[in-house]
Amino acid sequence: MAELKDVKGIGPKSLSLLNKININTIEDLVTHYPFRYDVLKRDDLSTIEDGGKIIIDGKVESIPILMRFKAGLNKMNFRLVTQSGVVGVSIFNRAFLKSKLLVGTDVIVIGKLDKGKNVITASDIKLDVLSNQVKIEPVYHCTSGLTNKNMSTYINMALLMYGREIQDYIPSEYQEKYHFVNKKTALNIIHNPSTNEKLKEVTIRLKYEELFQFMLKINYLKQQNKKEKNGLIRNIDREKLNKFIESIPFTLTNDQKIACDEVIGDLESPHRMNRLLQGDVGSGKTIVAFIGMYANSLCGYQSALMAPTEILATQHYNNLCEFMKDTDVKIALLTGSTSKKEKTEIYNGLEDGSISIVIGTHALIQDEVTYNNLGLVITDEQHRFGVHQRANLQNKGIKPDVLYMSATPIPRTYALTIFGDMDVSTIKERPKGRQKIDTYVKKVSEIKDVLEMMYEELKQNHQIYVIAPLIEESENSDLTTVNELKDQMKLAFKDKYKIDIVHGKMASGAKELIMEQFKNNEVQILISTTVVEVGVDVQNATTMVIFDADRFGLSTLHQLRGRVGRGTSKSQCILISDSDTERLKIMEKEDDGFVISEEDFKLRGQGDLFGTKQSGDMSFKIASIKHDYKILLQAKKDSKEYLENKETDKDSLKQLIIQSITKVN
Repeated sequence: MAELKDVKGIGPKSLSLLNKININTIEDLVTHYPFRYDVLKRDDLSTIEDGGKIIIDGKVESIPILMRFKAGLNKMNFRLVTQSGVVGVSIFNRAFLKSKLLVGTDVIVIGKLDKGKNVITASDIKLDVLSNQVKIEPVYHCTSGLTNKNMSTYINMALLMYGREIQDYIPSEYQEKYHFVNKKTALNIIHNPSTNEKLKEVTIRLKYEELFQFMLKINYLKQQNKKEKNGLIRNIDREKLNKFIESIPFTLTNDQKIACDEVIGDLESPHRMNRLLQGDVGSGKTIVAFIGMYANSLCGYQSALMAPTEILATQHYNNLCEFMKDTDVKIALLTGSTSKKEKTEIYNGLEDGSISIVIGTHALIQDEVTYNNLGLVITDEQHRFGVHQRANLQNKGIKPDVLYMSATPIPRTYALTIFGDMDVSTIKERPKGRQKIDTYVKKVSEIKDVLEMMYEELKQNHQIYVIAPLIEESENSDLTTVNELKDQMKLAFKDKYKIDIVHGKMASGAKELIMEQFKNNEVQILISTTVVEVGVDVQNATTMVIFDADRFGLSTLHQLRGRVGRGTSKSQCILISDSDTERLKIMEKEDDGFVISEEDFKLRGQGDLFGTKQSGDMSFKIASIKHDYKILLQAKKDSKEYLENKETDKDSLKQLIIQSITKVN
């Protein structure tokens, strides 16, 4: 296909501006869809109330008078002859239009009518005329220097010059089945709709195409994974494995047992494991991973578990050492703060195979690390790592099995797309003894009650998390900051208790030190941003206080709440906010992370439920997982059917779509 610079009217400056908003190809340009439409229908001057919005067309009757004020402001006045009478028009800061508004020029004026003065204060003037029909005008996301009219002109020119070259990603049998128009026609209509009916029809068609293309890639990946018998061959000693599971000082829940069976089944299968292990906060995913690593070590292969923080990696290491103290499995901890001497020993142990299991942070994927026979790769809180970091760890082995763990329960609608190419194990049951955390929504005016609740816990030698959404003050924000909260807490509790802060902008070492002090009860009140969201167990922490709670998604609030209630003491979570309290009250009555994530999905849509942008093809241009779920399910079904039809192997369309497979792999 031709390049963007070949489109008539797009010069070097326009090209640079288009690139700025990620329009780099002709396909990018013609699929830069309007984010809304202005419906222009001629009003009558006599029917509009004073101060009401008006859309009217007519001819310029007088030469515009331009007045300039200080600070670069200007105002232009002229008379307009319309079908329902003559009216004055005023518009601010549009001096550049003066040369175009010649007497007799057809214009559309949009603004507010002052009936007493018979003047429209215009918000926009278009050099056009309204027919007797409704005019539907597309509105695009642009950037400074690029107008809506520019965008519309470039798109229509590209369609005119290169419309036939634009690839249609819907196979002919589905085009016919659903009576879809071809891609070029659909694009022409969506950028120049004549009626709402036609617009709706082609919007559904373009959404289906986008979702079909995506689901075809997902289903293809899953199909290939099942076809290829490229996994490691293992014959696990079940007697030793069962003995290890029996030595664990608690009984696995049914969900944990099922997840273990699925992971062990994958390890023994000739196919490579590609599994997501998801479970609610504190549901016991880690022990399933530990059992998988032990089973892998019984077959002579190494395992690597990558955690997002040093303190979480250390916690996993200490727990695993305790569980495996009666085995001969050699375990190592590798993080950024591991000493140079220890690192050298660990590098040697991993290279010669004497170390069976290594737990660590990003240090596991450094160039210096070479594995002897890496057979199992596990990433904890997998969404915290970029796709390249996860791939780097996988590439350290020849063909290791891969297990992802996530404590962010994912709604079925979301999991279907993000993890469509994976097998999913879900742990919903709570381990025995895990208590429900009492949750309260409080107003800012009730802060005295909150401080009294905190004081009662502190008197019992318990610890408290306090969460703020911002690190430092901003001119245009009144959100509570960690530093403000520290001052408030010191004022409330004097010097009776040690108070400290931790946030994402701190150096890693300083952050780890304070978290360690909190874990050891050297700090009683920890004021933090959401960096405490991920998995560290502080069993003595019984209270979570979240300021400006309305600024967080429900899933994030649930994750934060899960930081308390790790021990035997009764725990509580207090959400402080004066707004959005109805949404927050869901947290008072619901403690199932999966139900909460579904509510979050309904309220916030397909946006970033994890709080971190996912890698892959999730930024759809026109489709929405939330609103177009029925289309998504149909696209999934059709794409699977299409792949299973052997005739499609000869189809060039299939090959074309699969060429971009790396986008979701």
